[in-house]
Amino acid sequence: MKTDDLREAFLDFFASKGCVRKPSDVLAPNDPTVLFTPAGMNQFKREFMGLGDPGLKRAATCQKCIRTGDIENVGKTPRHMTFFEMLGNFSFGDYFKREAIHWAWEFLTKRLAIDPNRLTFTVYQDDDEAFDIWNKEVGVAADRIKRMGEDDNFWPAGAPTHGPNGVCGPCSEIFYHGDGVEEVEIWNLVFTQFNRVGPGQLEPLPNKNIDTGMGLERAAAALQGGKSNFEIDLFVPIVAAAADALGVDYAKVKDTLDGVRIRRASDHARTLTFCLHENIRPGAEKQGYVVRRLLRRAVLDAYQMGRREPFLYTLAPVVAEAMKGGYPELVDSVPRIQHAIRDEEERFLRNLENGMSLLSDTFRKTRAAGSDVISGADAFDLHSTYGIPVEVTESLAADQNLRVDEKGFEAARARFAAVSRGTAEAADVFAVGPLDSLKEAYHKGSAFLGYTATEAKAKVIAVLEQGRLADSAEASSGGPPIAVVLDETPFYGESGGQVGDVGVIKGAGFTFQVEDTKKENDFFLHLGRVVEGRLDVGAEAVATVDADRRQAIRRAHSATHLLHNALHTHLGKHAQQAGSKVEPDRLRFDFANPEAVGKERLQAIEKTVNDLVMTAAPVQWSLMPIAEAKSLGATALFGEKYPEIVRVVQMGDFSRELCGGTHLDSVGQVGLFKILGEESVAAGTRRIIALTGKAALDFVHQEEEALGNVAASLRVPAAQVNDRLAALLEEIKALKKQAAQRKPEAGPKATVDDLLAAARTAGDAAVVLAAVADATADELRVLADGLRRKREKGLAVLLASAGEGKVQLVAAFSKDLVDQGRHAGQWLKKVAPAVGGGGGGRPDLAQAGGKDPAKIPDALELAWTVIHGELGGN
Repeated sequence: MKTDDLREAFLDFFASKGCVRKPSDVLAPNDPTVLFTPAGMNQFKREFMGLGDPGLKRAATCQKCIRTGDIENVGKTPRHMTFFEMLGNFSFGDYFKREAIHWAWEFLTKRLAIDPNRLTFTVYQDDDEAFDIWNKEVGVAADRIKRMGEDDNFWPAGAPTHGPNGVCGPCSEIFYHGDGVEEVEIWNLVFTQFNRVGPGQLEPLPNKNIDTGMGLERAAAALQGGKSNFEIDLFVPIVAAAADALGVDYAKVKDTLDGVRIRRASDHARTLTFCLHENIRPGAEKQGYVVRRLLRRAVLDAYQMGRREPFLYTLAPVVAEAMKGGYPELVDSVPRIQHAIRDEEERFLRNLENGMSLLSDTFRKTRAAGSDVISGADAFDLHSTYGIPVEVTESLAADQNLRVDEKGFEAARARFAAVSRGTAEAADVFAVGPLDSLKEAYHKGSAFLGYTATEAKAKVIAVLEQGRLADSAEASSGGPPIAVVLDETPFYGESGGQVGDVGVIKGAGFTFQVEDTKKENDFFLHLGRVVEGRLDVGAEAVATVDADRRQAIRRAHSATHLLHNALHTHLGKHAQQAGSKVEPDRLRFDFANPEAVGKERLQAIEKTVNDLVMTAAPVQWSLMPIAEAKSLGATALFGEKYPEIVRVVQMGDFSRELCGGTHLDSVGQVGLFKILGEESVAAGTRRIIALTGKAALDFVHQEEEALGNVAASLRVPAAQVNDRLAALLEEIKALKKQAAQRKPEAGPKATVDDLLAAARTAGDAAVVLAAVADATADELRVLADGLRRKREKGLAVLLASAGEGKVQLVAAFSKDLVDQGRHAGQWLKKVAPAVGGGGGGRPDLAQAGGKDPAKIPDALELAWTVIHGELGGN
C-alpha cells in the first residue's frame, strides 16, 4: 500500500466512526511548552482539559511532527527521523478503551488486511480491562499479549511512581512482525483515565480520553516490506536524489558511514522543506537554531564525503514532488525554499573552511600546552559557531591521540539548553491558567464586534491583576497595568501583525483607560488602568475605541494587501508574505525575495499601490470554509494555523486574502501610500516600510520643505538641485586633488629605530605596538616592512593610525613566527572590533579598518593581551 493511500485510509476509516477529520496543526505552534509540534495530541490539549469546543468529542488527524531528541540517531537506525507524520484518533470524554481497541483491530485486520498472526500487543501490567478486551473480546491469544511496567506502557512514562502529577494513563502498543525484519511498534493507544495526585495515588478522571498515535512512515514500511523508513515509496526518490547529488551509488554504500550520511541528508532535506514552507528559517535560537543545526549537519556530512559546493537545496523539489499527495501546497514554495537553503549552505561552507582550520589549530595548541585533552569550551565553540558536531571533533582528535573533555562540553552545552530544548516538562503540558476557569462559563470567549463598530455596550466578566483573577480593581496611579475582559467588545486584540486598539471603558462609577488590547484563549484582554472609581466584575459598561487611531490602522492594514498584490505583479508569486506589523498609518511588510528590490522597482511598486488606491474599489469580507476560500484562490500566510471557518477579505477583483484584521470600506480611503525604504531581514527575506494617509502626506510635506530649503541655500529652483549638487561635488573633488598635490612629502611619522627601542618583550619576541600620527595604510605597511628588515627574527608588529574619523590597522610577523603558526590576519580579527572594525589578510601581513579613533589605545592594549597570551613572557 502506498503511503498516501495509507494516510487517506486511516482518516477515512475513523471518519466513518464519527471522528471529525481535522487538519494538521502547524509545525511551530503557539504553545510555550514546545518548540515544534511533537505529537498529534498537542493541538487538542484544551479539549483534553475540557476547555475546548464542547461540541468536539471525536477527532482524527494526520499531524506533521518534528522531534529533535534523537537527532544523532537519524540515518543510523531504521526508524529515527526528525520530521514525520503521526496518524491519530482521539476521544474527549466520549468513546473509550473498548472502542479504541476494537477499531484498531478492525482497521489493521479488515481495512488494511494485515494477517493477525503478524501482530502482537502489550498492555500496562495492571490494566486487566485492556488485556481482557484484546483477549476475550477481540480474540487475541494470551501469549500474544505482554504485560509491561510503567516505564514502557504508561503515559507519561513512569508516572505512577515518579510523576509528574496530573492527567495520565496506561497504554497498549501494537507491534508488526515482518519477514526478516525486527518487530516494529506501529501504533500506541493511550487511555488517559487517571489524575495522579501523589506517588502511587491515581484518581479516576470523570471524563476519560483516548489519544492514539500511529507513525505513518513506520506503518508504511511494515506494509511495504521495507527494513527501514527510508525504503518507503515517499523516501526512495529523496534518498536517490541525495546520493546522486553527492555522486555516490547508494546501493554500494548503503551499509557504510556514507549510507548513514545520505539517509541523514534525505531526512534533513525533508524537514527543512516543510519548515521553510512554514517560514521557519535558520536562526540563532529556538526553532531557527534547530533548523540551522540540521542543515549544517547535512552539509558537514557532504563535506566529509568530499563535496565542497551546496547540494542540499537541490533536494527541495524532489521532496515537494514526493510529498505532493498529502501536501500539494509545497510545490509553490520550492523557489524560496531552495534559495533559503542554498544561501545558508554557502554561508556555512565559508565558515566550515575556517572551522576545520580552527580545529587543526585547537589540536596544535592542545599538544603545545602538553595536554591530550581538548577543553569542552573549545569543542562546544566549534560545534555552536562552526557547526562541527562534537563526535566529529572526537573522531578527528582520536586520530591524533587526543580526546575531548566530555563533561566540560556538556556543561557548555547546558548553558544553551533552553535554546534547543524541544519540549517542556510533562507537568507543564496540561498547565491551566486563570483564563481557563473563565472558559468553563464562556466557551466561545469574548465576541468581537469591531468589524462594524467602534463603540458597544458590554459586561465585565473578569479582571486580571498580576496574572490572577480578581473581583474588582480601584483607581491607581502606579503599578503594572491590569487586564479587563468583556463578554463582547469592539476592541481589536493584537494579532496577525495588527496592533491592538486603545480607548476607554466606562461604567457606573468607574472609568478604565485602555492602553493596549491583546487576545488570548479567544478572550480579548483590555490592558490599562482604572483612572476613576472602582470597577467590579459583573458591571455593565460602554467600550469605546479611539476611532481616529483605528481608522489609521485600517488604512495601513488595507495597504498591506495592496502592497502584497503589487509585489506579486513586479517580483513574482514567490514574493510571499513572511510577516508584517500594522500600526496607525505605518506598516512593515516582510516578504520572500532573494535580492534587494532596487530603486526603480520600488518606485514601480509604489506607483502600482497608488494606482490601485485611486480605483476606489470596494473592500468586502465574508466567512466561509477554508477549503472553499483556498479554491477561490485566497492567499494564506504559510505557517499560520487557520480555523475551519475563515474570514476572506476581497478588494476589487485584484486581491483576496485570508485575514482577521480590520479594513477600510474602500481602498480609496488609504489616501496616499509612500514607501520609506527596503531592507534585508534575513537571508532571502526583505522588508518594506511604508506610510499611509496623513502620515504619508506629512512625510511628503517634510520632504518638500527640506528640498525647498536646500534649493534656497543653493540659489537654484528645486528642479535644478540635483544638477547643482553634482557640480559642487565635482568642484570639491577637484579642490581636494589640488590640495593633495601641494602637500609636501611627509615620510613615515615615526622611525624604525624609535619603534624598536620602545618594543615590549613576549617570550623571545619583540612586540611593536604603536599609534602613528596621520599615517596612511600604505605608510603603515612601509613602516612594518622596515621593522621586519631591521629585525628579521622574533618580531610582532601592530600599528594604528587615525585620519578623517577612521582607523587604519596593520599587523605583521617575522617569517620565523609565521612558521611557528602565528597569523597576522587572525590577530587583527581579534583586535579590530575594539575600534569598531574588521579585516584580515595573510599570515605575515594583514590590514584592517575601524570607525572609532578614540578606541585606538584600547585596541593596542588588546593586541598586547592577545599576543602576550600566545607568545608568553613577562
